Amino acid sequence: MKYIMVNAMGQHEINYFKVMKKESEIIIKCKDVMSDCVLCPRNCHANRMAGERGYCGETDEIRAARAALHMWEEPCISGKNGSGTIFFTGCALGCVYCQNKTISGGTVGKDITVDRLVEIFFELKEQGAHNINLVTAGHFLPQVCLALERLRGQFDSLKSSIYGRLESSSISTGCNTGVCGNDDTYKMKQIPDKTIFCNTGNCEDKGMPGKEGIPDIPIVYNTSCYEKPGSLRMAEGLIDIYLPDFKYLDPALAAKYSHAPDYPEVAKAALAEMLRQVGEPVFDDEGMMRRGVIVRHLVLPGQTDDSKAVIRYLHETYGDSIYISIMNQYTPMPGMEPYPELTRRVTAEEYDSVVDYAISIGVENGFIQEGGTAEESFIPPFDITGI
Repeated sequence: MKYIMVNAMGQHEINYFKVMKKESEIIIKCKDVMSDCVLCPRNCHANRMAGERGYCGETDEIRAARAALHMWEEPCISGKNGSGTIFFTGCALGCVYCQNKTISGGTVGKDITVDRLVEIFFELKEQGAHNINLVTAGHFLPQVCLALERLRGQFDSLKSSIYGRLESSSISTGCNTGVCGNDDTYKMKQIPDKTIFCNTGNCEDKGMPGKEGIPDIPIVYNTSCYEKPGSLRMAEGLIDIYLPDFKYLDPALAAKYSHAPDYPEVAKAALAEMLRQVGEPVFDDEGMMRRGVIVRHLVLPGQTDDSKAVIRYLHETYGDSIYISIMNQYTPMPGMEPYPELTRRVTAEEYDSVVDYAISIGVENGFIQEGGTAEESFIPPFDITGI
């Protein structure tokens, strides 16, 4: 899969979801939510704590099918080393054409604890991942937030150790993020290799984490966008990059292909919340995204009019505050006979017409794809690697 960067550079909302940063609070809320689950817009009310499966197909036990470096995201996410991608089992949306159906449908997955999830974060980092990429984690959001809090707690311990080293060496300030412009390799020689650190305060002025925490590795939340804003607020301060889909603007298409006629309105509200949390895009000197929102749209066969409507909505609503990724990788999967219009790939003419439309209305911040992306070979093996 090859991406090209186009620019050089609810109604049933859970009112008691607040910004929760303490483990005890998250644990309490996790129990409350999982015993009567209304995390997502399906509002299935399953008692997942008692072993019932929600619309997502999952109980309260975290399940995942793969944790490995992934090279097929946008260039500012995958970079040279790959994105540290964790594919969670289950899905609250359930698109009929899903290319990851073996995991979204619950066929493949292994139970893991919150502590094991934290270990996976560090293992991916040690492998050289540019970020931690949480794929379809919304139905496990309370547990994932707990894991991210523990991850941050370990980074805070590292921060304390680093400050101790600085003070013992009579070194007071330093930065090696490549963002704030106050880099000093001499001052940073006491910092462990590959640790990104700043205590000058200047990174914060540029929208990057500074002395309040170690901006060690960005956390990416990769989602269908079928999420409640109230649920997403649980993750405020824990997610650096949102990578949502925006699948449809036509409720009829959303009903037909995802059994979710409310998808367009749900996705609009969720996207607004995501941007509120992380703000406009921030990149480091190597072109890797550190904060921001990239909205993906997958062009479907025969649906270029809706694709253009989606792109028009995103551009008119958010302009350059987000990046738009226009994808041509639709892959017809087995079992699509009830939807004969989806049994073929998107033609070059269809995809080009959508890209040309985006350019014609002034979209500048975006990504497009080239070449044979609609291949099953680009679907990773869901074989419990790294879990």
